[in-house]
Amino acid sequence: MKEYLQVSDVIDWNHPEVMTLAQQISSGLETPGAIAKACFEWVRDEIFHSFDYQMNPVTCKASDVLQHKTGYCFAKSHLLAALLRANQIPAGFCYQRLSIDDQGAPYSLHGFNAIYLPEIGWYRVDARGNKAGVNAQFVPPQEQLAFKIQFPEEADFPAIVAEPLQMIVEALQAQTSWDSMLQNLPDISLESAKRYGLL
Repeated sequence: MKEYLQVSDVIDWNHPEVMTLAQQISSGLETPGAIAKACFEWVRDEIFHSFDYQMNPVTCKASDVLQHKTGYCFAKSHLLAALLRANQIPAGFCYQRLSIDDQGAPYSLHGFNAIYLPEIGWYRVDARGNKAGVNAQFVPPQEQLAFKIQFPEEADFPAIVAEPLQMIVEALQAQTSWDSMLQNLPDISLESAKRYGLL
């Protein structure tokens, strides 16, 4: 589990503001499940999805997501992992490949988290932010993610990786506005998913 608790450039959970928030959220909560739920709901509801709210800048590092209170799904998953790891709860990253407009092509990766809960093992949650047609919740052992697979070219990759995919980090760092990011969303074909460790 050690690698799912690590500090990194992107998951900078040792940043003072991330640490402070992690402590505030977990204050008075007894169990990893209760802390994980509170962290999940905070990121889901308090950090604004960059596309939904058309907000800049494009964030990547957990501390930047917290500072600017906005991020794409990937960035929000980075902050959630940081808050969980700061509370010594193992957290990893999961990805789906989804249709961008629910019409088929083009496709994009979508990022969310898996949390290790002592009583049930790995449990996947999606903190991208709820809206009409999206209702992600923390209701273990049931999974209630934001999106379901609808098309043959979509995929729900089973891997739980300890660090965000490098191509995701590079995509976020290359863009400065929510609309330029929308034009450059990262994608992986189903054939190449194995190469990225997603299958």
